[in-house]
Amino acid sequence: MIRYALRCDQGHDFDGWFRNSEGFDSLLDAGQVSCTHCGSVKVAKALMAPKVAPTRDEGALTAPRDPREAALEALRRHVEANSDYVGMSFAAEARAMHEGEAPARAIHGEAKLEDAKKLLEDGIPVAPLPFRARQRVN
Repeated sequence: MIRYALRCDQGHDFDGWFRNSEGFDSLLDAGQVSCTHCGSVKVAKALMAPKVAPTRDEGALTAPRDPREAALEALRRHVEANSDYVGMSFAAEARAMHEGEAPARAIHGEAKLEDAKKLLEDGIPVAPLPFRARQRVN
């Protein structure tokens, strides 16, 4: 199968899948390729970007691109290794620890903006992390 980016004489862009290039040509010549927007049979192939096979380098898209990304990744690893992920319970956990209702420990998680503001207004020390947590609590 081959996919072509197509354009009709009215300027509408759409895609079409064909068995092969000869199949496309024969269907086009028979007037059986039509615009999905307006129905025009005056259709031509549009400019397409080639599909490039992925590289074998597994870390190419995940490796830090510069020292700042490396520093953020190091910070993420440190936070994840040295604190408990509490998910959306972050505000409640932080408040419980501050009020002595739960044992103090390092935590990270997620909070709604209004909940985080309320923690700060109540004098509970919290700070946003410059990355999203990878862990999720079910």
